[in-house]
Amino acid sequence: MAYRITKAKTHHAYDRRIKSGQRITKAVIPAAGLGTRFLPASKAQPKEMLPIYDKPAIQYVIEEAVAAGIQDILVITGRGKQAIENHFDHSIELEETLREQGKRAELQAVQKISNMVNLFYVRQKEARGLGHAVLCAKSFVGHDPFAVFLGDDIIDHPRPAIRQLMQVWQRYQAPVLAVEEIPRERTQAYGIVKPKPLSPRLFQVQDLVEKPRPERAPSRLGIVGRYILTPDIFGCLEKTKPGAGHEIQLTDALRRLNRRRPMYAWQFEGVRHDIGNKLEFVKATLAFALKDKAARPELLEYLRETVNTLCS
Repeated sequence: MAYRITKAKTHHAYDRRIKSGQRITKAVIPAAGLGTRFLPASKAQPKEMLPIYDKPAIQYVIEEAVAAGIQDILVITGRGKQAIENHFDHSIELEETLREQGKRAELQAVQKISNMVNLFYVRQKEARGLGHAVLCAKSFVGHDPFAVFLGDDIIDHPRPAIRQLMQVWQRYQAPVLAVEEIPRERTQAYGIVKPKPLSPRLFQVQDLVEKPRPERAPSRLGIVGRYILTPDIFGCLEKTKPGAGHEIQLTDALRRLNRRRPMYAWQFEGVRHDIGNKLEFVKATLAFALKDKAARPELLEYLRETVNTLCS
């Protein structure tokens, strides 16, 4: 089911105590970016709708959320993003045509997309950064803890990455960030945490720095596109001034929040596909195509022939 938020509501009691054992059932997916790195493909088509093998990129992210028990998802959109709403809505004409043609498998596939989760939409009216996009979810979140998924990161693992973060949440009832060890020379592309090791893969966050130079990075643990946040992040976002790139950075707000409450980082299990650029997008497409047992033999043969031709 799809819904649209048309009027903002104001909440003030965001600092109240989170109930013990409260589950994460809400998620936010920022999807308002212009996708300029994918031009001209993204000129009239949202980059989130570009297909990775047999489904649009954003569907992988939503399927991860659903597999982890998320019930309600807010997608932060912008102008020209109607294709996202259309994809997850019912297409009566298409469904009727498939039914008449006896294409049951195809009909079930498109109906599953429309029925998998409650989807809500709101527009980010100005391109003011990831922090501002998350702030647009304030009315939707209310007083509940919530997950944030970034569509540029697809994480492949039998146990959903956000489910892994949820298990940390259940133990500490505190914000949890997904992190990955990255090359030292890539720190300027990430928010970096200063970690205090607690157990294998688990760290308490002592500090966070947005896009530091390699020589100033406090570690090689970069924050990637999965978060569990508490609603008091909104007060921090409202006080955060534009930072790197003249945008409101989520990492800067998290740093402010970390001064008020403990925060944790989880080095997730799984293969992360960073589809924020064309080359990595192609790699992700190949990775998921090779998981298709029917397509894998022919695709492998094609790749062998291509490599032999290029190397001869």
